[in-house]
Amino acid sequence: MGVDRKAEDERLTAFMIGYQKGNMDDFEGLYAALKQPLLRYLWTFVRNATVAEDLLQETFLQIHRARQTYTPPRPVRPWIYAITRHVALMHLRSGRRRKEVLANDQLPEVPVPPEMEKLADHATLHKMLSELPRPAQEVLMLHHLLGMSFLEVGQILGIAAGTAKVRAHRALKVVRIRLEEQGGVA
Repeated sequence: MGVDRKAEDERLTAFMIGYQKGNMDDFEGLYAALKQPLLRYLWTFVRNATVAEDLLQETFLQIHRARQTYTPPRPVRPWIYAITRHVALMHLRSGRRRKEVLANDQLPEVPVPPEMEKLADHATLHKMLSELPRPAQEVLMLHHLLGMSFLEVGQILGIAAGTAKVRAHRALKVVRIRLEEQGGVA
């Protein structure tokens, strides 16, 4: 883990401890630090920016309700992403999902893993990623796009770090094979 990541984790822990004590400035710091990455993560579940925003609000409501269950100095990020994942999965299970289709220019830009950028253009890679099974998409999103360690990914998904690493490796392999089949990789 780099120095910047360690400092960020310490900052999030400090925000969470302050928030547990009722400091709303710390809540605002936590929200500001996590809003965009959580929105990107939620978007991978629902593929709709408006629904992702709604789920972000629900996520922070659940964080507020569960804030006293966080135990410092454990990392905040896996704890919050686990809550976020739960909110997204409950939404998907509820059947409240609307079948709206957004035009391509309305879709938010979701980054592509650096290992894959050299393989094909962004549109092709996004299509390939969206065709992967949900567990593979989640591992790639959390590790390659959000920069979490496989230990953190495992904590969020409730699996061993080694399992998360294997899922990521297999998902990247599937994408590479599909790209080769389409002539996208030399």
